[in-house]
Amino acid sequence: MNRKLRMGMVGGGRGAFIGQVHRMAANLDGKIELVAGCFSSDPEVSRLSGEDFFLDPVRVYGGYAEMAAAEAALPISERIDFVSIVVRNNMHFDVAKTFLQAGFHVVCDKPLAYSLEQGLELRNIVKASGLVFALTHNYTGYPMVKEARRMVQDGELGRLLKIVAEYPQGYAVGDVEGASQGQISNWRADPKVAGVSNAIGDIGSHAHNLVRYICGVEVDEMCAELTAFIPGRELDDDGNILVRFKSGAKGIIYASQISNGDENALSIRAYGTKASIEWHQEYPNDLIVKYANAPRHVYRRGNDYLGDAAKANTRTPFAHPEGFIEAFANVYLAAARAIADRVDGNAPPEDGYDFPTVDDGVAGMAFIETAVKSSKSKEKWIKFPGL
Repeated sequence: MNRKLRMGMVGGGRGAFIGQVHRMAANLDGKIELVAGCFSSDPEVSRLSGEDFFLDPVRVYGGYAEMAAAEAALPISERIDFVSIVVRNNMHFDVAKTFLQAGFHVVCDKPLAYSLEQGLELRNIVKASGLVFALTHNYTGYPMVKEARRMVQDGELGRLLKIVAEYPQGYAVGDVEGASQGQISNWRADPKVAGVSNAIGDIGSHAHNLVRYICGVEVDEMCAELTAFIPGRELDDDGNILVRFKSGAKGIIYASQISNGDENALSIRAYGTKASIEWHQEYPNDLIVKYANAPRHVYRRGNDYLGDAAKANTRTPFAHPEGFIEAFANVYLAAARAIADRVDGNAPPEDGYDFPTVDDGVAGMAFIETAVKSSKSKEKWIKFPGL
């Protein structure tokens, strides 16, 4: 492709943290340009956001349906190539459906939808459209996560026996005894907006996705206990889940917003018969490899001894750390390659594209809803639905 891809955005206007992250990530490699958007449900905020981003006022819209129709009416040489969706959970389905049916590729923030039912319907729409759909489970973009995945796929860990993924945060602990105010009003704690879960739906789904991506395993059964420690909350702020995987491995997935002192401590440990791996999001450039009868090794991002995927997703030489925005950008870059190939009429590479898809999103919605179902059930161990 001899030009930048033209991106539109729905949501992510003034004051929106995740919208800014998406824009920085999309822009990082110089392959994508933001040209249009509906940045808020408030038309005036959308207009002002468009001014912030130096966009043509004609391409700044007051509603997402208006945007999809107007962009589709433009000549192919001018209209957006894809839309980035960064609205709240309860709007993901409607916005994605609108743009897919208008003929646009989609990059959507996670979770896929408000419910598993919506997720399954959206998957059908994506499959029928033949369009690219990428889901920004951004932690898959880290080079050392890709190296961990390669090691599992190449059999360097042997048969996986146990997998532990955890995502503790402590930002909401002050609300447990009323020492802090404001977190309880977080929209992620509102079931009308977030869906059936808060902590598991928001960050636990990242832990589950990381397990699937690195270890290549699917859940068979789950036993979950979800708790709302904060008075007045309808949705969980802490969750502990025992997992049985179809491969025979066993696991633990834990997510929390009341883990006092933790910031964004996503981590994964996978224990195999030959070796084990350990990766921490707050120290993303290191991958620890452990053995029963040998010293542990620390693999470092940017070095020649790593596999092709880790190298391909690294931008700076060793000793120059990369982090959150770069990982996010790797998802955008992989999606951009797929979209550019569609635009140019090129066949996809034999090994496909390395970004989370609508199928990963459906698995994530099933994980969230099964955890909630298990927590409410007297039987506790709940079979994962067939997808």
